[in-house]
Amino acid sequence: MAAAPVWSVDPRTGKQREQVAVEATAQEVDAAVRAAHDARGALTDRTVRAAFLRTAADELEAAKDQLVEAADAETALGPVRLTGELARTCYQLRAFAGIVDEGAFLDVVVNHPDDTATPPIPDLRRYKLPLGVVAVYSASNFPFAFSVAGGDTASALAAGCPVVVKAHPDHPGLSELVAKVLRRAAARHDLPEGVLGLVHGFEAGIELIKHPQVAAAGFTGSIRGGRALFDAAAARPVPIPFHGELGSLNPVVVTEAAAAERGEAIGAGLAGSMTLGVGQFCVKPGLVLAPAGAAGDTLVKSLTDAVSNTDAGVLLDHRMRDNFVAGVAERTGLPDVESPVTPGAGGEHTVSAGFLTVPASRLAQEGEHDLLLEECFGPVTVVARYEDEAEVRGVLSRLPGNLTATVQLSAGEAAGEGRGAELVRELTPLAGRVLVNGWPTGVAVAAAQHHGGPYPATTSTSTSVGGTAIERWMRPVAYQAVPEALLPEELRDSNPLGLPRRFNGRLER
Repeated sequence: MAAAPVWSVDPRTGKQREQVAVEATAQEVDAAVRAAHDARGALTDRTVRAAFLRTAADELEAAKDQLVEAADAETALGPVRLTGELARTCYQLRAFAGIVDEGAFLDVVVNHPDDTATPPIPDLRRYKLPLGVVAVYSASNFPFAFSVAGGDTASALAAGCPVVVKAHPDHPGLSELVAKVLRRAAARHDLPEGVLGLVHGFEAGIELIKHPQVAAAGFTGSIRGGRALFDAAAARPVPIPFHGELGSLNPVVVTEAAAAERGEAIGAGLAGSMTLGVGQFCVKPGLVLAPAGAAGDTLVKSLTDAVSNTDAGVLLDHRMRDNFVAGVAERTGLPDVESPVTPGAGGEHTVSAGFLTVPASRLAQEGEHDLLLEECFGPVTVVARYEDEAEVRGVLSRLPGNLTATVQLSAGEAAGEGRGAELVRELTPLAGRVLVNGWPTGVAVAAAQHHGGPYPATTSTSTSVGGTAIERWMRPVAYQAVPEALLPEELRDSNPLGLPRRFNGRLER
């Protein structure tokens, strides 16, 4: 595997800016993983882990100006968006530090012997342990929150797992800077540099997933790339968990009553959501079922006006721009597809937002229009106009798994009248997050959040956002009839660490 140079590229011009690293050789990937494996013991102390995560947040904030400037140069996402994303990333790190301090994520359960039970219960004690080295594959569209210091890394470190990150080629310079910040934070707590490894290159990513000392992997990206890594993880002599976020259409259903009541507002809201970040959000609404007729016409006119006033924008790289332009052209060439505002090339380096319309009947049956049921990354959405509820059900029955599903209801429907509750039930099997009268763009970092969904949205039932993301990197183990002196402190009757636990069936906090 040749060590090719890694360049920082300006997406506004397509020109190389500077060489920031070289692609890792197989030997360098091996060294990074082995260093991470050797660092596992340094992360066993929960107090140290929590302090490390808080220091990492502090150090990232201290380097904010340099990091945002570097991120904007490589992604063109803009200082305002990037400053907010960095703040979110620091919040994630501190939130996981709090989870580590609390200790409930260990799921401690203690059962004393009970000879009266059928069958008898022996002395059993259960909790969760970190899996080991976690490979993290960075996302292009969130250079902070889903990259080197993002949610996968933060949750894995919180679980006690060292991390080796495969940097995304769209922001390699930023990746190097963030890795240095995290290592500086680690050094302040006498943690070895190996707790956070970083490698560059496509082949390095393949070597990483195959390495025998990698115990799990997290990925955010395309269906094609994620599925290849998922298959590689399963094909190993010892398969490992692969938590991948691959792609999502994020359907929206607008009822006729909602369109009649507030079609103009729904159209404007849809425009804002589908063009946010130049349409480069994993939860962008990519398919909207809207009624035919006058109420739906009001929505479409509002959407037309709002999207027409949206400036052309720069995508994360020119490959994505080319794919967007080609994908839109292929979709607009289908029968009965119209483009009230035509998306596509906005200039040599930019793209223009737009949307397509199609009769919902075209999507309710298998055929060439199935292309419209696939994610198109960028500022475009498909509005499928339906004639009746049967067409809505027909289209929904053909959709793959999604991160989100949204229904826009009238005030009466939201209060329980009509089909509101039924539509929520119909959408629930399709997605990991169901919204009513909102828009899916924006994923709050909260304890109750679930950012995942049925395949191909994700390859597991877990979330990558929120406190329960830590569960991906742990496994349960039970001890039976082990003398108190030999038990981990977490499982002793005296509870010397003061952990929340379930003790003989009773929850203790």
